[in-house]
Amino acid sequence: MHFTSRSKMSVAISLAALVVIVTGLLAMGALRGATSSARAANASTAHSHIDCAAGAITCSEVWDSEAVFGEGKYIGHDEPSTLFYSNVPGSGNQMSYRLTLPQDPSPTNPTKAGKSFNFELHPAFWFGMAMCDTQSYPEQISTCSPDSDTNIVDPAISPKHAGTAFMEMQFYPPGWVAWPAGNSCDATKWCAALNIDSLSENPVTGQFLNNTCAAKTGVEYVNFAFMTKNGVPQPGSPPNPVNATINTFTPNPSADLFMNSGDNLTVAMHDTPVGLQIVINDQTTGQSGSMTTSKANGFGQVQFDPTGTSCNNIPYSFHPMYSTSSEKTRVPWAAHSYNIAFSDEIGHFDFCNAVSGGVCTGLEGIRNDQEPTDGDDLNCFSSSASTLVKVRGCANFAAVNQGFDGVPYQPLWPDGNTSLRPTPIKFSSPLTGSGYNVQYSRVAFEADLPRIENPAVCDRFTGVGCTLIPSTDDPSLSGTGFAPAAFYPYINPID
Repeated sequence: MHFTSRSKMSVAISLAALVVIVTGLLAMGALRGATSSARAANASTAHSHIDCAAGAITCSEVWDSEAVFGEGKYIGHDEPSTLFYSNVPGSGNQMSYRLTLPQDPSPTNPTKAGKSFNFELHPAFWFGMAMCDTQSYPEQISTCSPDSDTNIVDPAISPKHAGTAFMEMQFYPPGWVAWPAGNSCDATKWCAALNIDSLSENPVTGQFLNNTCAAKTGVEYVNFAFMTKNGVPQPGSPPNPVNATINTFTPNPSADLFMNSGDNLTVAMHDTPVGLQIVINDQTTGQSGSMTTSKANGFGQVQFDPTGTSCNNIPYSFHPMYSTSSEKTRVPWAAHSYNIAFSDEIGHFDFCNAVSGGVCTGLEGIRNDQEPTDGDDLNCFSSSASTLVKVRGCANFAAVNQGFDGVPYQPLWPDGNTSLRPTPIKFSSPLTGSGYNVQYSRVAFEADLPRIENPAVCDRFTGVGCTLIPSTDDPSLSGTGFAPAAFYPYINPID
């Protein structure tokens, strides 16, 4: 059956053996301290971090971006998601997926009408899991029992929830501008990185991480590590945000796991005494990559200091938070209600026919549907910056979602015509249990509307002015309000 992910609420159904096809993704981070000339061979050891306040595409969407990042600050990560539920112990911390990486059409004539590529549709897609982080929101208790449903606390009853982070095992498409300025690791090969997002906020007292440290790591801070062939981060590339360098965000083809479009993978996640371990086995090539969220691998917390000026890394082994996965096993600061989940990070990319100084100075939009550039056309690159597909475009951080009119909101998603469109992302429902042979019992589909809709149009708390199909920034033909998005991708479950 088909199911559109436009709904403001999650919808649960029973789950038998399930393979999901996403018919329609791009992953790029806004880095602070990075330089555009950085490359794997000569990358600087200067500090760098993923700047979620600037709308870095790799960040998790927070429940209230204005409270976290400032009045009038819009972030807006559009993340239609699939959530998996099971009461089986271990289903919240141990599972395995099967995944087929999408393929792209030929890079020749890339702006032909109706043609699209994975990097234009989504900068990343990912598998997620809630994690313990005793220095993260809500900063009420100093302990977190790993792999335990004792961490379930209804925030409507008590704020004393264990500190929570969210892990995203992200996959990045090939063919466009190279990391760290762009979102591709290679001209033709996919790569992957383990991200852990935390939020340094005490909602009870209204306190945040001190400004000195927030300028270095962000209030929403990210541990980041590419999946490597030996399971160890590259030299000089610590994952934790206090010590991270430009090396952390610069892929190294000799060390990192690179994968071909069309490869069949298994993605297995399980807790260990020293942290969550994720292993990717490429069934097509026989290669594998892994990463463990351990102190030894350089993962760490940012010490919560709301009143001073300190900025300390606390070496920390991140463990899964819950035993099971249900509507109650949540990340309390996130816009989504998820724990065990898949998401497609959409939005962001739009074409531009003239780029100067990193901004669009010409017309935005797909062929035969162009209009003057506007304020959401940022982080733009000329075609010469691309590793393979020579197109000019903008990876607009999160702000493109205000317009909902970029490539991901056009009917340019996989439709079977592989000469013009990518193939879909195909992934199985996860299997849990010690032998990865136990099905999850239910699945829910969820979009983070209205949290990501344009606040100039939509009151994201009351729902006034919000629409099930998000509004663009183009006036409607009726003369009142704004026109709806031309298209919104959907997830298609098949047996």
